[in-house]
Amino acid sequence: MSENNNKLIVILGQTASGKTDLSIKLAKKLGGVEIVSADSRQVYKGLNVGSGKITRKEMAGIPHHLLDVANPKKRFSVSQYQKLATQAIKKIHAKNKTPFLVGGTGFYIQSVVDGISIPEVSPNPKLRKQLEKKSTQELFLMLKKLDPARAKNIDAKNPVRLIRAIEINLETGSPVPKLSREALAKWDVLQIGIKKSPKELKILIQKRLKKRIKGIILEVQSLHSNRRLTQIQRGLTRIRKSPSSLRAKRGNPGLSWKRLEELGLEYKFVAQYIQNKISYQEMVDKIQKESEQFAKRQMTWFSAHGGSASGGKRDSRIHWVKNQQQAEKLIKKFLS
Repeated sequence: MSENNNKLIVILGQTASGKTDLSIKLAKKLGGVEIVSADSRQVYKGLNVGSGKITRKEMAGIPHHLLDVANPKKRFSVSQYQKLATQAIKKIHAKNKTPFLVGGTGFYIQSVVDGISIPEVSPNPKLRKQLEKKSTQELFLMLKKLDPARAKNIDAKNPVRLIRAIEINLETGSPVPKLSREALAKWDVLQIGIKKSPKELKILIQKRLKKRIKGIILEVQSLHSNRRLTQIQRGLTRIRKSPSSLRAKRGNPGLSWKRLEELGLEYKFVAQYIQNKISYQEMVDKIQKESEQFAKRQMTWFSAHGGSASGGKRDSRIHWVKNQQQAEKLIKKFLS
């Protein structure tokens, strides 16, 4: 693949759609591939089960980048991701290999593919304190007034992202992000999307949740208590009856409940469950519902930034596939 030093292959899709599995199969089949993750939670150390992070065994010897590069106590920005991902892609090209950019975080993918320029704005504690008093709906309406384009595609239920978008806008006095035309022709890009119906995704999300839920509960507790999973493993049988029995001891410098809830989806509702704010069944139902809504928001983003998810647009930048064979055909033609 030495002739493809300007090629970048993106494999994207909604949560639970099978991006990781497809990327590994394609990488093994093609050879000379390294994978760069594009997932906003897999960048954090310790967020493994809940984020669906690939295990070393599942990697099957394929090198992976942008996993476990950030401290979960600190917020990791899109500009930080863009910088590290760009460096990783350049290093892969330097080895005469082909980079796969794999994930479901649309803004991460766009920051790399379109080379968008994201202003480096330092956190404003005073402003954040004021904004944190507002409801998620109030934050969204505020952003909508400041930057209608960003409001269309942001996670409207994530206060952390809403506050950050508002913070950048107020600091720079302009929408975020701006396009950097110089960077648009950086790579020759093929974008492949995994096509799943809402019904298929619902079933896949249910199966994944059922398989992982006990492990996620233990993971959230270990993140909060800052203890190894093995140290609290014996408490697993008591989880349903008394989740509070697994709470951290005072003084342990783990992740706060507030921070865990900020991480969203599984981490948010499992944290609420362990605090006895919601029941076990409420936790499961909320994760399922929010995951389905998250999948819809992901497709809204992909449709807006890469063409129709139905494949109806002729010049769509994203080629939607149903199986590995279709993806292989696209890649072989792209690399030839």
